[in-house]
Amino acid sequence: MKKSLLALAVLGAFAGAASAQSSVTLFGVLDVNARYVKNGDYSQYQMNSDGINSSRLGFRGTEDLGGGLSAGFWIEGGLTPQNGNVNGQTWRRRETVSLMGNWGEVRLGRDYTATFWNTTIFDVFGTNGVGSSGNMYFLAPGVSTATAADPLVRGNDIFAYFLPSGIAGGLYGQVQFAPGMNTPLQYYAGGRLGYAAGPFNVAGAWARTQIVPGGTKPTIWNFGGSWDFKFMQLMAYYQEIKSDNLTQENGSVGVQGPIGLWTWKATYDWSNKGGGPSTWNSQKSNQLALGGQYDLSKRTALYATYAGINNKGGATNTVGGLQNFNPQQKPNGDSTGFEVGVRHSF
Repeated sequence: MKKSLLALAVLGAFAGAASAQSSVTLFGVLDVNARYVKNGDYSQYQMNSDGINSSRLGFRGTEDLGGGLSAGFWIEGGLTPQNGNVNGQTWRRRETVSLMGNWGEVRLGRDYTATFWNTTIFDVFGTNGVGSSGNMYFLAPGVSTATAADPLVRGNDIFAYFLPSGIAGGLYGQVQFAPGMNTPLQYYAGGRLGYAAGPFNVAGAWARTQIVPGGTKPTIWNFGGSWDFKFMQLMAYYQEIKSDNLTQENGSVGVQGPIGLWTWKATYDWSNKGGGPSTWNSQKSNQLALGGQYDLSKRTALYATYAGINNKGGATNTVGGLQNFNPQQKPNGDSTGFEVGVRHSF
């Protein structure tokens, strides 16, 4: 009898330990394409990646702490499957730890910024590939989008709070703060608030950040929305970045819809500058992008995308850079690109 009771106690201890263990998931995406890019007088055939989804490898998991409280982690790094290189931060996409409950989520670490997420979520192409609306971003004179990728896209040292899901019938939101710790291009303070119900989703975001080291802290605000009509989905957003008297505005209007296993996509994107000297104010760009995706399964898809940019007033936007080649683009030079690829997720 005593042995039976002891065995039950041991089994109970193991059951309790098992229930508290984390559930861990390995996930990833490999997206590779053949791409042709022509920027002004120069053109190039490439093997590239991230045509419809960003290639990545990640681990995520949660642990039930009891009483409605849980802990979670997310570690995700970018991949370049065409050459196997991983440049910069190994886990530069996301590396966070969270505490979650009925009151929401507190998330700490490196993550997307609220203002960027509000543009990529309302871009038909998800700011990926030659059709990305991100091709329209341009900043202060002499500062490229790549230079200011932090914190325009992601930020380090972010303290964030997310509202719990399902409140007020579909309200969601987040606030973020990254002190920067005297590191150039890392200060960020902002948030996002939205409402999603049925086919309708709308959200706005605002932030103060730092683009030029030692310079002023410009503001970013954007507003976007989508409506799913089943046979097609409309998406759009508008964004403005203001630094002192200089402004940059960009926007996107897109549509996508299913035809059997196909999904067709089309967007019109634009960007304008203002508030500065004539060499700044005159720059304008427009982009038209068309694409199709064929789903071989839930995880594997074939795709093709075309995009073209018309630059005016000295603008130099491109649908993609030329690899290991300079100069990249001349003022007023048009840019076109076409890519055909395959995406597999796991």
